[in-house]
Amino acid sequence: MKTSSKNIVDDLKAHTPMMRQYLSIKAAHADQLLFYRMGDFYELFFNDAVRASELLDITLTKRGQTAGEPIPMAGVPYHAVDNYLSRLLKLGESVAICEQVGDPATSKGPVERKVLRILTPGTVSDESLLAHDSVQFLAAVCENKNIFGLAWLDLAGGQFWVSEYFSEEELHSELARLQPAELLMSEQSKLNISHSCLRALPPYYFAIEENAQSLCRKLKVNSLASFGCESFTAAIGAAGAVLEYAEETQRSQLPHIQRISPFFNQDAIRLDSATRRNLELTKNLQGGDENTLLSIIDSTRSAMGLRLLKRWLHQPLASVEEVSKRHQIVAELLDVGIEELRDYLKSISDFERIATRIALASARPRDLVRLRSSLIYVQEIKEFMLKSQCSSLMNIAAQIRDFTELSEKLDQAVIDEPPVTIRDGGVIKEGFNSDLDHLRNLSNNADQFLVDLELKEKKETGLSSLKVGYNKVHGFYIEISKSQSNSAPDHFIRRQTLKNVERFISPELKEYEETVLTARSKALALEKDIYQQLIVELQPYTSQLHDAAQRVSEIDVLQSFAQSAIAFNYCRPEFIDDKQIIISGGRHPVVEQSVSPFIDNPIQLDKHQRTQIITGPNMGGKSTYMRQTALIVLMAYIGSYVPATTAKIGPIDRIFTRIGASDDLASGRSTFMVEMTETAYILNNATPNSLVLLDEIGRGTSTFDGLSLAWAIAEHIHQQIGCFTLFATHYFEMTDFPMQFSGAENFHFGAQEYGDELVLEHSIVSGAANQSFGIQVAKLAGLPTQIIEAAKFQLNKLEHSSTDTKLSVTPTEKIKSNLDAALKQQFFDQIRCLEVDSLSPKQALDVLYQWQQQLTNME
Repeated sequence: MKTSSKNIVDDLKAHTPMMRQYLSIKAAHADQLLFYRMGDFYELFFNDAVRASELLDITLTKRGQTAGEPIPMAGVPYHAVDNYLSRLLKLGESVAICEQVGDPATSKGPVERKVLRILTPGTVSDESLLAHDSVQFLAAVCENKNIFGLAWLDLAGGQFWVSEYFSEEELHSELARLQPAELLMSEQSKLNISHSCLRALPPYYFAIEENAQSLCRKLKVNSLASFGCESFTAAIGAAGAVLEYAEETQRSQLPHIQRISPFFNQDAIRLDSATRRNLELTKNLQGGDENTLLSIIDSTRSAMGLRLLKRWLHQPLASVEEVSKRHQIVAELLDVGIEELRDYLKSISDFERIATRIALASARPRDLVRLRSSLIYVQEIKEFMLKSQCSSLMNIAAQIRDFTELSEKLDQAVIDEPPVTIRDGGVIKEGFNSDLDHLRNLSNNADQFLVDLELKEKKETGLSSLKVGYNKVHGFYIEISKSQSNSAPDHFIRRQTLKNVERFISPELKEYEETVLTARSKALALEKDIYQQLIVELQPYTSQLHDAAQRVSEIDVLQSFAQSAIAFNYCRPEFIDDKQIIISGGRHPVVEQSVSPFIDNPIQLDKHQRTQIITGPNMGGKSTYMRQTALIVLMAYIGSYVPATTAKIGPIDRIFTRIGASDDLASGRSTFMVEMTETAYILNNATPNSLVLLDEIGRGTSTFDGLSLAWAIAEHIHQQIGCFTLFATHYFEMTDFPMQFSGAENFHFGAQEYGDELVLEHSIVSGAANQSFGIQVAKLAGLPTQIIEAAKFQLNKLEHSSTDTKLSVTPTEKIKSNLDAALKQQFFDQIRCLEVDSLSPKQALDVLYQWQQQLTNME
């Protein structure tokens, strides 16, 4: 049943007080699933219940009626809510969490409830709802006078960036890199952006001038020029929307967001989405994690380091100076050794996100224990780098603050193994607060007090039957036998008369009773207050913790590079000013781990040879050679050592790849259309300092069309753009290209035929290939012998006829007859060569099996 929210609200009088409360809260959160706390469950009602039951596969029940119809209801237990929330967020849903904030004991009517937080895919900071190895960005796009502003926030990591682009293509490329979990746009935007979690907000969220003032106020600066953002306009509109939306969902300010970092295109080597996909940086072509560059070079020891490594892989630096600093640190780590450092890093928790939860006042007790432990190892890492006497490592160490004061505060405040939450207490260490210790002692030591009081009263009254006791109904009491009750002191007040005894209460016992019975609740309330105050006292450290987390993440990634250099024999690349790429002994970092032996290959690109036309058989190594060149360049520019003997690399601003093809059926684009669209993007965006990889351009259409396009594209890139280009093709006509244009050269991957066998050499050689070996590769793939022979017949006809280029019906019977004769002759030859007397029974059976298999293949 689906009921209009408006009709429900209009008919509030028809509902119980609790449902009226629910509906009034739901009215303010119409676009979010409202998780309404009722005891040990979060309940959903009406349309929310129907939708949640479908998304989460939970039972849909009913509660009461409205307008004569039952109210749909679904719920999840509070202790397991994180699992359900995580699933909803992955589906792009937003959830409002409504908690009980009133005291049931003193409430008249429904307990007071309030929405304390709103969870959306881009504004999650809870540890249980975040993947440790990835970042969930909240991004916003703002268009202003053909400028596309983009802002993106890592709420959990406390980092905030802005940038601007001058074409939709550039904007789409950047969104493909960031893959934000949630994207904000104006309701009036005309941009064509497809996203799984797109939020359309009113235009006032993106007001540029108002947002500039608001950002200055929130970030406590006089001008955004303090962050280098003075040139931005549209990006400021986007940034204001991001921060406003994030604050609304968190129901608080974001004290850990203290700066905006401008991102300029020229700061990084730019990679479009096709290039990221083709190079398989963090995902393989099937969308998995195996056999990617990340899977090979990731030796990080912390979640923070892994996230940073992923970011670096997708954002190689353009600044040779900055990258060289990274290489120098890797070199120093190799000199001093990294095993001790790796042990320290492994012991560090994700304190970057813990710091954020402290800033948002959502940190849990175990967060504080993990932070305390991490700070110990941060200090160890700092001392390790200082002891190294290496200048770069010592510079990093100098940037990490001393957290001794914070560590001592945490050590004094929190027990070593606290419960998950503060809800039931038992978190604050004894000795941290004397009032809390006193209340705990009262509730924990009641039995001893009663024993002591009984001895004291017996001694003072002389009544041998006097006992001090307690029960849940009447509380504390002094019990005296009927025979001695008349001798009770005047300050004893009669409380209860039983058959054989009288029960009394004394002023001292009454005072203790009131103290003890409220001590537990007072202790819990006080402990919660102390904990919240502790969080407030920790918040000023947030910025320092984030800075330290950044330094630790960097050293983790760089030691990972050092580890890869050791494990895989990588070399330090050399940057040169000349426009050159000169690599000796180059290897594909991923393929070499699964192919043995891997054949390395050199490459030289310079002003005399900026285009390579590469031919050779399928599986011969063309694609591997091209990809390894791009990966070596990319690895060099993220600060890693590279899989080569030596590598000299000049200035590179962009890397483009056009490798492989597939249909884009959802957009109605054929394989060839996808190929041409990606090629057009390269032609429109490549510069003289770009590296372009093109594989099999034009193969998706007819031979003459494809060849003509391939030549025209290669000519334009070579003559008009002038960038480094690796152009792999099966069009042998393209091997004439170097004869027409200076600065282009032919290279090929060789293969040798030994009888019916094809041996691929996987080595690049100067010059053009003399044949494609397509039929031989088809044979390697397992095509039946008869089909292979039929293909040879047609190929022979095409190659030896100058007038007839049409294919015709294959003379199957003739081919089969020839094959039979050849096979018989082969059998006869084998029989003649067999030394029958020396064959074992098994060897004889193997020969028979081999013949049978040959016959089967032929058929």
